[in-house]
Amino acid sequence: MKKLFLIPLMLLAPLMMATPMQTFLHNHANLLTGKRIALFASSGSSLISTSERDAASLVPDATFEESLLLTSSTLEDMGSRIPEWLEGLGTSREESGNGDTPVTGNSIRLTLDNGTVFTATLAENSSAEALKALLAEGDLTIEMSDYGNMEKVGPIGQSLPRNDEHITTSPGDLILYQGSNLVIYYAPNTYTFTRLGRIDNVEEDELRTALGEGSVTVTLSLDNNG
Repeated sequence: MKKLFLIPLMLLAPLMMATPMQTFLHNHANLLTGKRIALFASSGSSLISTSERDAASLVPDATFEESLLLTSSTLEDMGSRIPEWLEGLGTSREESGNGDTPVTGNSIRLTLDNGTVFTATLAENSSAEALKALLAEGDLTIEMSDYGNMEKVGPIGQSLPRNDEHITTSPGDLILYQGSNLVIYYAPNTYTFTRLGRIDNVEEDELRTALGEGSVTVTLSLDNNG
């Protein structure tokens, strides 16, 4: 069975798909080629049909499954509708025994070249969703160098959607810089860039020691337990 991607939509009244989601689908059309996509959204009153057509035109070589729209009038049925929808997509344990499970978790693993492993919780934005989609294709190894005695930075190898904002970082923050570079901060910095997530339960001294001085190789992978 083909991989299934569950993609959340941000709907703008009355019918439009929000620009960040259009950008995400456009920039990752090649990555999503041949994949199964199921769209879901919540809205006070907007319909999803226009967004379904827009998504299909942005990713013409994917297979779009039944979408799920939760409106203000149907939220009370959410507890039963969501499991039924997922069951219909074939995501139950019995139907996914071949290992092709949907990319729904919000956690990744970072494995350093010295064997240290961290988990990280991703942000809720199109940049993090694009990173998850990239990792669904396989692990990503990044050669990272030290900069400014506050961060490790290295190229992702392709551009992800940007959601730049003015941020003051703290140790453990994962940042997307200029759309194509991953930054791991181990000390504070204030700048305009995109938040990707944060390493779980780590202190500055522990992170500095693990990352070491100079360059480090970091492998990113999906955390199947997250």
